[in-house]
Amino acid sequence: MRIIVISDAWHPQINGVVTTLTNTRRALEKSGHTVEIITPDRFRTWPCPGYPAVGLSFLCGPRLRPLIEAFKPDAMHIATEGPIGFAARRYCRAKGFPYTTSYHSHFHEYLKLRAGIPYCVSWTYLRWFHSRSHRVMVATESLANELASKGFRRLVRWSRGVDTELFQPWGKDFLGDERPIFLYAGRVAIEKNIEAFLRLDLPGTRYVVGDGPQRKELEMKYPEVRFVGYRTGEQLARYMAAADVLIFPSRTDTFGLVMLEALACGVPVAAYPLRGTRDVIRDERVGVLDNDLRQAALTALSLDPQECRRYAQEFSWDACSRQFVENLVPMAMRAD
Repeated sequence: MRIIVISDAWHPQINGVVTTLTNTRRALEKSGHTVEIITPDRFRTWPCPGYPAVGLSFLCGPRLRPLIEAFKPDAMHIATEGPIGFAARRYCRAKGFPYTTSYHSHFHEYLKLRAGIPYCVSWTYLRWFHSRSHRVMVATESLANELASKGFRRLVRWSRGVDTELFQPWGKDFLGDERPIFLYAGRVAIEKNIEAFLRLDLPGTRYVVGDGPQRKELEMKYPEVRFVGYRTGEQLARYMAAADVLIFPSRTDTFGLVMLEALACGVPVAAYPLRGTRDVIRDERVGVLDNDLRQAALTALSLDPQECRRYAQEFSWDACSRQFVENLVPMAMRAD
């Protein structure tokens, strides 16, 4: 099958959407599918307000349409609700082509925190954006239930995986700081609630692996914390494997792939007991979910790394890619 994916998020961004699309494409191509991902690097971009490292491709429709037509896709998936996703949706509606979409991020939370945009405005746009999608793919059952309560329809599951060959127990000697080592990995931005971790009175050493608009502010405020910037590939896996506990302080994430990556490295997770985290940490032997994040972090130190590793091995990108293909709809069909 010739599959075209539209995304406003792509490399060099480092986030769950990019990780999911990269690994899904790899698994699909291994299965014999041909995959084209159209992303902001094809167009002129403007810095995202409040997050200049992310480029937004406004008014990309005239250049997007010939790219789609030249590829001659059998199915189209729109992964994000940004300007490129908007242009792809408009193209499909004009041509009468069916398409699928996915809901990855709680943008209503991000926009409220960063720009003060009321939830009702964001939800109205998101509901409209997905309203004509043949299927809306979501990672978890709890997210599907939440979206259904907001009026979203035709919701289907598209789970997530982890590369257990890359993320494995590399050893603790990679980091020589005082132990225990508590680590956060991901975007350093207000919606990730990182300061809830940095404020904790914890023994040992705290690490932040990642970058973003809040990094300079937090580095100045918490000089004792090790901020090392973004790491990728084996280096990221080695940082993660060298930690004793992964701290996941976000209250807005819909899944949190980094938790699976940590577990694959044999590192337990401490997080708040929210819908997104409960969907990932379904076994109390691999993570501690508690409204007292400090207590969760300290309790997680006693969990068995081998149990964490075994749990993560249940998640594969091959299974996720099969789910993805089953959810697609041929563009030869006419949209309803």
